Amino acid sequence: MSPLASPPPGLLTATVLDLPAGSPGGSVELFLDLYTSEAPLIPARAFMLTPTAAPPRLPTGLELLPVAGKCLEGPGFGRYVAALRQALVAAIDASRIDVLHLQHLAFGATPALIRALPHHPRIALVHGTDLLFAEAHRDQLQILRESARAADTIVVPTGAMADHLLRLAPQLDRRKITHIPWGIPDQLLATPPPRPPRTSASHLRLLYAGRLTAEKGAETLIKALAPIQGVELSIAAPRAQFHALAPLLQRAGVRARYLGWLRRPQLWKTFTEHDVLVMPSTTLEAMGLVALEAQACGLPVLYQPVPGLNEALAASGLATDFTHPAALARDLDRLRTTPGLLSSLRQAGYANAARYPLSVTAADLAELGRQLTLNPPSPAPQGHR
Repeated sequence: MSPLASPPPGLLTATVLDLPAGSPGGSVELFLDLYTSEAPLIPARAFMLTPTAAPPRLPTGLELLPVAGKCLEGPGFGRYVAALRQALVAAIDASRIDVLHLQHLAFGATPALIRALPHHPRIALVHGTDLLFAEAHRDQLQILRESARAADTIVVPTGAMADHLLRLAPQLDRRKITHIPWGIPDQLLATPPPRPPRTSASHLRLLYAGRLTAEKGAETLIKALAPIQGVELSIAAPRAQFHALAPLLQRAGVRARYLGWLRRPQLWKTFTEHDVLVMPSTTLEAMGLVALEAQACGLPVLYQPVPGLNEALAASGLATDFTHPAALARDLDRLRTTPGLLSSLRQAGYANAARYPLSVTAADLAELGRQLTLNPPSPAPQGHR
């Protein structure tokens, strides 16, 4: 699709992410990047859940749904979806909406939005967590399959995500799937923060940035770093998750500097103050937006080549095996001692990040919406309970 594509005048999207406002994660940042601000890339009625504690500041254009009781399975899940639907019906004038963007194929927001606006074209955006939770929860697998049938088009950021989805939903027509890579803010690509000069190269400054959930591989990273000398580790993560990791850090004898959960501009500046971003993900990454943002800031990426991440980074980062401490030690030593290696990875990272401007992601999604509104699909089956 052309990166110059734009929605026809008045095209308005309805979309919901059923996480509390202020939640961490790449999917949340992408959602806010696309649908909120004074002049959003995609004009939308964009909703998240009301948090128990108010977030510091709501982005312009983000609306909150006062729905509690989020769950993943059992009778409570049905009640939660019904409450979400009721809140959406009360909040949205269906006659003003042109297209639905279904965030995730699993969880509650997608069935609730389909039920609230049953006659609108549907574009589903697949993220990593919906696939992982569908593997772990039978009810979520059923929702994923029903959502995939009900969607008119399913957008995946990498081929690995399409392959994983088809393993979970083998009856799905592959022709429904469209590949649109996620993107990072154009302003970051245009004006990355300056990198201060490196005053000492005695230690390699490693940065872990992101959630500390099991699939992100932080425990594997800590165990592998325990015997390695000559590195300094900083962690930018949600505070409660870091505190939960603290006993493992103590047992392993790994000293880590905790940076807090950083807002985007703070994180981008932090990228410039480190030598390597470490990404020890264990199973699947939708795309690895934090790695692309790090590359845009001149920070080389050392990563586990899991599906999705190996596609987005390939040779622009350095693949390693965090599950084998000797392999990790060898690659960290290469980064520390090989002349020009960090510099060449930095240049490769800049070039790779430049392939993924968010404006192109938004334009391609808008073009999908334009196609669906100009050529309305046949009524989709209503499979949700």
